[in-house]
Amino acid sequence: MSTDASVPLAKNEDSPRGFAFALTAYLLWGFLPIYMKAVAHISPAEVIAHRIVWSLPLAGIVLIVLGRTQDIRTALGSPRMLAMAALTASLITVNWGTYVWAIGAGHSLDAALGYFINPLFSIFLGAVFLKEKLQPLQIAAIALAALAVAILALDSGGIPWVALTLAVSWGFYALLRKTLPLGPNQGFFLEVLILSGPALLYILYLEFGGQGHLYRTGLADTTLLLGCGVITAVPLMIYANGAKLLKLSTIGIMQYIAPTMIFLIAVFVFHEPFGTARMIAFPLIWAGLFLYSWSMLKGSGAR
Repeated sequence: MSTDASVPLAKNEDSPRGFAFALTAYLLWGFLPIYMKAVAHISPAEVIAHRIVWSLPLAGIVLIVLGRTQDIRTALGSPRMLAMAALTASLITVNWGTYVWAIGAGHSLDAALGYFINPLFSIFLGAVFLKEKLQPLQIAAIALAALAVAILALDSGGIPWVALTLAVSWGFYALLRKTLPLGPNQGFFLEVLILSGPALLYILYLEFGGQGHLYRTGLADTTLLLGCGVITAVPLMIYANGAKLLKLSTIGIMQYIAPTMIFLIAVFVFHEPFGTARMIAFPLIWAGLFLYSWSMLKGSGAR
């Protein structure tokens, strides 16, 4: 899943085409838990390996069509760029792995919470690492999110590690991607290219060891694993092309679509328990997001 609102915008205005692209991407991400639940009987590591391997040809085709393959050649000749891409690739792997495990293990609500927290955590990172000045409403929003996490920690006797891992891994991924001088499509291709070698070796190890699900366990598993490339690469690339046609504030509001859908699916489709602590924590997060959105919209209107 991706909610990075830092993609450079060509113009500070919205377009119907951009809105349609972004909405499509967020809806696809919103329904992703249903797909992940269908592969819950397969280990998260195997699912992630297939997401990586089958994303690579799709991402490559997009770059060929766009005529941007030279960017990849340039990146491959730059040790600094490769090192940064390897770091962002590692972070996205942690994010994907945690998400796949969470859905399969019945922690979809925690996944939703993580992606609700993410924009507030990104504000915090911007203040710490980019020296961005926090507005009073943003400080209040972060405080509400911290309070929600504290309530969940007290209730469970430990930190809500799924939600925090998703928020922290994606927050640092988005922060570091700002330093990678590549477009979103090129950056995604480079990341999966770096990961594809180990991922392919792992798939071959499982298949030859009789533990893999690509050929041994029927057509349904084969189709689902091959489809992992589509459900990974397509929404990311649709989003990347939509984000540059929308205002940053519009993307900032639209990024709530996917976690809201994950939340609704977790409660009404997967029937995950929604106890007292969550009844308190989620409204606190939503209040924080309202304050964040209000401050963002005020800033957008002031320009």
